[in-house]
Amino acid sequence: MKALTEKQINDKLKAFEGWEYHEGALHTIFEFEDFKEAFSAMTRIAFEAEKMQHHPEWSNVYNSLEIYLSTHDADGVTEKDFELAQIIDKLIG
Repeated sequence: MKALTEKQINDKLKAFEGWEYHEGALHTIFEFEDFKEAFSAMTRIAFEAEKMQHHPEWSNVYNSLEIYLSTHDADGVTEKDFELAQIIDKLIG
């Protein structure tokens, strides 16, 4: 899998509300009603990420979930990151 250029990434991001290119990765923050809702979303994402064998870098504090997506093997953002971002949006949407 080959890393996308910054232009390719920014062009593709136009179709993703709430995501940005930050620190070499796709980045977003979700806010939930409470910790339980945030953790539930993380669990749903985890099952899909495991199926893809593509795991996000993320952190959770109370009702906030911050996610970074990049492909370490490609040393950058790839189509696989956009695929997982789309899945995450559908799960949280």
